[in-house]
Amino acid sequence: MKVKFALAGLLIFAAAGVAQAQDWNWPTDEKKEAKAREYNAAYTDYMKSEQFVEATKPLNWLLVNTPDLNESIYINGVTIYNSAATAATDAAQKRVYQDSVMTVFDLRKTNFDNETKWIENKAYYGYQFYRDDKTKLADAVATYDRAFEVNGTINPAYTAAYFDLVRRHYLLNKAYTAEEVLAIHDKLTVLLEEAEAKGLDVATPKSNVEALLVAMELIDCDYINNTLGPRLTADRTNMILAQQIFRYSLQYKCLSTDAFALALELIDIDNPTFSTSQVRAMRFMQNREYDKAQPLLEKALKLAENDTQKAEVYMDLSKVHAQAGRKGAARSSALDAAKVDPTRNSDAWALIGQLYMGSFNDCKGGVSRAKDYSIYIAAYNAFQRAGDSKGMADARARFPSKEELFTEGLQVGESISTGCWIGENVTLATRD
Repeated sequence: MKVKFALAGLLIFAAAGVAQAQDWNWPTDEKKEAKAREYNAAYTDYMKSEQFVEATKPLNWLLVNTPDLNESIYINGVTIYNSAATAATDAAQKRVYQDSVMTVFDLRKTNFDNETKWIENKAYYGYQFYRDDKTKLADAVATYDRAFEVNGTINPAYTAAYFDLVRRHYLLNKAYTAEEVLAIHDKLTVLLEEAEAKGLDVATPKSNVEALLVAMELIDCDYINNTLGPRLTADRTNMILAQQIFRYSLQYKCLSTDAFALALELIDIDNPTFSTSQVRAMRFMQNREYDKAQPLLEKALKLAENDTQKAEVYMDLSKVHAQAGRKGAARSSALDAAKVDPTRNSDAWALIGQLYMGSFNDCKGGVSRAKDYSIYIAAYNAFQRAGDSKGMADARARFPSKEELFTEGLQVGESISTGCWIGENVTLATRD
């Protein structure tokens, strides 16, 4: 079962109760201790009654004068200053409270050195506070970068917020090159794909990240082919770039570029899969380079993971053999497709019918019209097995006539061998 992310849940500081149970470092000076106890009680009472602005005054005294009193003043401090910011109507005062939230995180790091516990929460607050302020975007992005640095990753639920900050920083402050933005996008893509492989539901952040990238209009077929392509040509060992080109080419439907062809080739050589080998073969088939397509299809056949994939390859091999004039081999491959996947039976027999229809010049002996035209009866039978009524009609139109059978002393219903590569015995019939 996939696990759904809840941003709200990520912002609940469950550690509050634990912090309260930790040792308290009360001042050794009696008067200062008394004041600290008084202000600690005062700010918590204000917080409980949701008088957050009032709570900031005694809390501020504690943060300045007793910074190592207890971690709870920082955990609660985030809640208090954020709630005060929400309640503030004056923009300048709101920003003061928002900045105070971020300062509380920094002070917590100084006094308790457990940044890994809360760095993502700080990053998320930074996104909420600073995403519309171009002068603060660098700080907001830096917090997410710090989260990656200390934890090696970020929660997948935050990826869209992070990439939105990158997008804004790029557009408003020209802080990145297009390549740097794409590198960040690739990092997030890998993160989301790994999370998805573990069973997490990342559909929403994944969709949002992609939508942000599309909105930036960084990528099109020209960019892939003319910017990324030459870099891969210069360094064919750069598999990260090859994967990037491959992914973008699929996403933006740039499948006819030289860059995509090269990326596909390198990926297929480095780590071949059924799909990479099959797609390469299809490209060669489209370019009528059938001699290059065949070995790739044979490779794809070995890499196929199920009968459906095997049948696809057999059908493609049938077409390759047909184009090369190997009609017997083409028929064998089509029959193999129907054998491994019965749902391809119709396709296979329709293809065989076409092979027979196109074999008149190859098979005619010029001695017996009935024998020469018998291949169309074989074609008719193939189309009948395919359920192809049009093919059946086309084939019947080329049957021998009653007069032709009479001339040769033959009758409807007699058996005759087609000979040639087709090698079938068919029952004579006429077109009229």
